[in-house]
Amino acid sequence: MSKRTNLFTTIDATKRLLTATETAINNIIEEIQKPVDLELSGSQRKAELQSIKQSVVDARELLQERQRLEQMIKDLEDTDSIAEHSDFAGGFAERFRK
Repeated sequence: MSKRTNLFTTIDATKRLLTATETAINNIIEEIQKPVDLELSGSQRKAELQSIKQSVVDARELLQERQRLEQMIKDLEDTDSIAEHSDFAGGFAERFRK
């Protein structure tokens, strides 16, 4: 199998995953927008609010993953490979210490 075929498969799969992620994010947002049942009280209401909070966290994580997928697609289209992220956290002294 040629490199070009593998690249197409990777890009295609990543684009499909991106679309599926967008659908999941939209579904979570729709669930978050539903009002909390006014008849709930006590622990039931608390559980419902906790569920909404967890949905927000899940949606945020999916958004972050979506951004990574977009970057992956861009890297694959631009350079035919997935770029490694460089860590520039170390300063001058850390790079040249013995």
